[in-house]
Amino acid sequence: MKAHQQTLGFLKTLSLHGVLQGLDEMINEAESRKVSYLTFLNDVLSAEIGFRIKRRVERNMAGAHFPVLKGLENFDFGRVKGIGKSEAVNLLDCRWIDAKENLLFFGPPGIGKTHLGIAFGRAAVEKGYKVCFERVTNLIKLLKTAEVQRTSEYRIRRIMKSDLVIIDEIGYTPIEKREANLFFNLISELYEKVPLVVTSNKSFESWAEMMGDAVMTTALLDRLLHHAKVFTLDGESYRIKKSRKED
Repeated sequence: MKAHQQTLGFLKTLSLHGVLQGLDEMINEAESRKVSYLTFLNDVLSAEIGFRIKRRVERNMAGAHFPVLKGLENFDFGRVKGIGKSEAVNLLDCRWIDAKENLLFFGPPGIGKTHLGIAFGRAAVEKGYKVCFERVTNLIKLLKTAEVQRTSEYRIRRIMKSDLVIIDEIGYTPIEKREANLFFNLISELYEKVPLVVTSNKSFESWAEMMGDAVMTTALLDRLLHHAKVFTLDGESYRIKKSRKED
């Protein structure tokens, strides 16, 4: 009993919390299987590594700030034109993140652009990538207050250090010129360093009017499109379809 308590103390000192949680079970399993010392050591280390990976994914999922969790398994591909199920599933391997490619989703409201953005972001987190999700309205607020608010500064620093940034709902609200400049500067900083997922209800042609500066908008789109997969979606709004069913 004394040895057992001593072992628990060592595990706590070394912060081996994964082993600490399952120690008794691992000992019983090892005794029943009569495994070698090396096999038991590998089991112990595997348990700790698995625990740390799980905790890291949980932290990164919380840090991503997804408004809800969505997956491709509940996306209605039959309702949407512009992206096929096999094409979307292939993107779950996240090779486009390693290649620093952007995913750009355009289409009317209610078509599932945000759903897809969250689904790909969630898959990235589960594979070990650090992801940040922000609606463009909140992102601009962060950029405007980063110099005076510590929480905003911290979030912007996390965005800059992410493996993937998802910018949602561009085009739903007007953007002032100063805000557009801040947004352009951010995109320029992330260009070819951090891949983006962007969703917008505005076509490329409408961005100049939305940003209020044609030259800057051209430069912005040039950076977004340089390494990008573009999906123009169309179909019936999910919310409209749902309301009809309820009626």
